Amino acid sequence: MFNKVKPYMGSYIKYTYAALTVMLIALIAHMVPFFIVYRIISPLIEGEKLSFEYYAVHGAIFLLCELVYSYLYVLGLKFSHISAYNTLKNIRLSLQQKLERQPLGSIQDMGNGLIKKLFTDDIEQIEILLAHAIPEGISNLSLALIALICMFVADWRLALLSLAALPAGIFAMSMMFKAGMAKMNDYYAASAKMNATIIEYVNGMEVVKVFGRDGESYQRYESDIKDYRDFTLAWYKVCWPWMALYSALIPCVGLIMLPVGTLLIINGTVTVADLVLVFCLSLSIGMPLLKALAFAGKIPQLNFKVEQVEKAMDAAPLRSNGNGFTGDSYDVLFDNVRFAYKEQEVLHGVSLKLDEGSLTALVGESGSGKSTLAKLLVHYYDLNEGKITLGSQDITDMSIEALNDNISYVSQEQFLFNTSLYENILIGNPKATREQVLEAADKAQCTEFLERLPDGIDTMAGDGGKQLSGGERQRISLARAILKDAPVIVLDEATAFIDPENEEKMNAAIAQIIKGKTVLVIAHRLQTIVKADKICVMKDGDIIAADTHDRLLQSCDEYKKLWSSSEARANWTIGNEVIS
Repeated sequence: MFNKVKPYMGSYIKYTYAALTVMLIALIAHMVPFFIVYRIISPLIEGEKLSFEYYAVHGAIFLLCELVYSYLYVLGLKFSHISAYNTLKNIRLSLQQKLERQPLGSIQDMGNGLIKKLFTDDIEQIEILLAHAIPEGISNLSLALIALICMFVADWRLALLSLAALPAGIFAMSMMFKAGMAKMNDYYAASAKMNATIIEYVNGMEVVKVFGRDGESYQRYESDIKDYRDFTLAWYKVCWPWMALYSALIPCVGLIMLPVGTLLIINGTVTVADLVLVFCLSLSIGMPLLKALAFAGKIPQLNFKVEQVEKAMDAAPLRSNGNGFTGDSYDVLFDNVRFAYKEQEVLHGVSLKLDEGSLTALVGESGSGKSTLAKLLVHYYDLNEGKITLGSQDITDMSIEALNDNISYVSQEQFLFNTSLYENILIGNPKATREQVLEAADKAQCTEFLERLPDGIDTMAGDGGKQLSGGERQRISLARAILKDAPVIVLDEATAFIDPENEEKMNAAIAQIIKGKTVLVIAHRLQTIVKADKICVMKDGDIIAADTHDRLLQSCDEYKKLWSSSEARANWTIGNEVIS
């Protein structure tokens, strides 16, 4: 277990060693008072009269040892926590770096609840191992062994008698481990499910309230929380009896030694002094041994957590060799692209070429594969088969940074950070001047609503951009893309939330932005892409037709159906009739 964490400790491992050393010295100092007690009791049993100075010196040593113990033990905990939290920092940084190299789609598939649990709860639990289990567990166990050696040196028979209750205590602990390990995977699965449900419930509260689904949503929320509660209580119910038994037995090292030792004294085979010494040492061994074994109980859980963290970090990274862009143009080619979500193939050998400077549109019913194809171009996922090239260079033959420098991706749902709108737009090009940011915002039709905000473009976006409407967030996202000025642009329903009065302005702005660019656009409102150089009709993961708008209306029944549906939506209005 220590070896799994050790690579992340780096130079801070010296603090762990220092904590081990300091705590062991502290515990030895804590054991000395038991010898002091022996040194006082033994002469009294022999009938010796002790002077005041004798009591004073031994009392002073007793007090000094306890002060040394208190100071050094706290110092050891300080060292162990310095090591622990710097190690947790290294684990989180390592996890973040490896997650960044994984497909973005795979990260999103994990879900917010699982990622939050991984980064916070699971990693935080490793602190118990580093700050407590290792230094306190090892030092307490070492002290118990030292005390045992001293006991066997004093009298091996009394030492064995003092350990008579230990096998029963260890058996009880092993049964607790066995019961706990059998249910551990299910316990953490229930915990992850509850976390995911809580996050989903909070994020979806607006929809729940609007559509009056409080009862149904809360029922699932309540059910998952109760399942976790019931599972946890059932798990502990199995473990509690064994835990109580070993907690009671292990400290009782004198349970058999005192009566049997008394008989040995009567028989003359053991001296009273030896019995007193071994008894005092047995008192010093009980609690440290119990503490060491209690920390041992954390190891199975921590093993599981470290393995889960490492499993997440060792997931297959996105295929990329880190090269820069060396393409000879900005043509895009999808060559026999196949892709599956888990076991379900959603793209079946799609081939498509986007000529440099052209506008290509993808249309089709929901679930036909349009957005998946667009996300594969920006390397959301790795392909199962085929390849995608930019300027004849395979996108896996360049770094993610190089690919992102050449492609702007604007979807219907764009995340805004809780910083100023200015800083949110600046993400598109961190080197841009304020004038360039303002110009990009103006081209994206942001000026009108920015003027209404109290601090204009310097207004805070709010958590997830909640201060803005959906259409306003899309315009901020479009401003990012404008500022980025990439040669290839992907628009995935980029005007989905734009209100009708601003749609014409937005479309005009987009028309200016995409001039001379290689553009891939996904749209459900087909009226916005009638002038596209090529319209590709997708159905069930295949491109079934590709041509201009006029020709598709003549030759493709699927496109005719999509066009009719789009026109009907465009002309739809709310009438005065009441539908019963």
